[in-house]
Amino acid sequence: MIVYDIIRPILELMVVIPGMILAYLPVKSYMKQPLGRIVSWMLPLLLGACVICGGISYRLNDSVGILLLLVAASAMVIYHRTLKISLWKSVSIFLAVSAVFACVNSISRAVNAKLTADLNITQNEPWFCLKAEIFYNAMCWLFVLLAWYPASHAARTMIADDNFAQTWYIFWIVPSIFIVLNIFMVPTYRSTLYTGRILAGYIVISLVLLAILVLFYAMFLAMANGLNRNARLQQENHFLSLQKERYANLQTAIEETRQARHDMRHHFLRLSSMAERGDLDEIKKYLSNMMEKMSGMSLHFCENQAADSIISHYAALAAKEEISFKAAIELPAEIPTDEIDLCLVLSNLLENAVEASIRTEKSRRKINLEVRLHHTHLILIQVENAFSGQIQEKNEVFQSSKRDGNGIGIESVRRISEKNGGSSSFQYKNGIFTAKIILRTESA
Repeated sequence: MIVYDIIRPILELMVVIPGMILAYLPVKSYMKQPLGRIVSWMLPLLLGACVICGGISYRLNDSVGILLLLVAASAMVIYHRTLKISLWKSVSIFLAVSAVFACVNSISRAVNAKLTADLNITQNEPWFCLKAEIFYNAMCWLFVLLAWYPASHAARTMIADDNFAQTWYIFWIVPSIFIVLNIFMVPTYRSTLYTGRILAGYIVISLVLLAILVLFYAMFLAMANGLNRNARLQQENHFLSLQKERYANLQTAIEETRQARHDMRHHFLRLSSMAERGDLDEIKKYLSNMMEKMSGMSLHFCENQAADSIISHYAALAAKEEISFKAAIELPAEIPTDEIDLCLVLSNLLENAVEASIRTEKSRRKINLEVRLHHTHLILIQVENAFSGQIQEKNEVFQSSKRDGNGIGIESVRRISEKNGGSSSFQYKNGIFTAKIILRTESA
């Protein structure tokens, strides 16, 4: 009987373990440590906390409510410290899971009342009966299994979506309300559940709250996916406008080249006349003028139109700001990869490079870009640029120089490179910032 009573509070606390698993599913790619290492120290830690707190609850013959709150709060702190995401995101995800388990707790309380209805228990018991505790844990684990795919795919996409960042500031409010409602529903006296049809109403309300919460999460995911699609369409439209601008520039360059070839015979006659007169200074001046007119004709970087449009756009911006721009690009016309992702990586890196160079004194301004296809399955990208001042980095996440908070551009590059098995590294030393990106193609 003593073992029976000791197990009950421990089981009630052990729902923290499936809760932590569910909370980590959408953020696997943001872990600061490998998954195996986190499991190796966190699982024993949580088990130990549940056993110790369960023992304390048994010793005091009191409910695990306060102890569960302490264990959950400690788990939330550990959860945030092991991730490379903002506090708002980590807290919102943790509260979202806690709200679901709070609803399951209310359902388990009703099940416990049903199972113990014939035992003539007059006083409040601090814990559920053993069968209700097993039901509580089984329901939590079942919800983890049911939510595994949406949490590791749809929710993961929503967390990675930079266009959804502001929403996390208010998302936590809804799960917090559901947690408070479930706590408020806990009856003060056990006998209350057996008054009239209160138990039936309690079961219905608990199920309805869980259904409403799950429906809210589904609507939230659908809204996030819609916003993500809209943002992607805007990005595609932006890249199409860049390609249109690039096409217009090429047409201008082609026309200028054609005109230059047509005028070449006249240029030779003119130079020949100057040479006969021995007017060397006039020849130099004439040739210099011709070189200036032809310098704007070198607008082509690679055969791939999408990448070429992005690079040409930022090369033009660099020239306007008197930034030395050198590019070595080896990309074929067709690349087996998502061109939107490739363009996002290039545009984010080059935009950051241009902005950093503008803040640097003119004599040091430079951008070096290298892009090449390696063995048909890897795209290697390296961008170097000069910078002035200090680069802020917090928990391995670069901070924005334009606003408070994380830098969106580099985090977007890191997410794109890692989502299909690539990699990214960023170094800054002696006033030079270097970004090295590896993208895997679809043929990898």
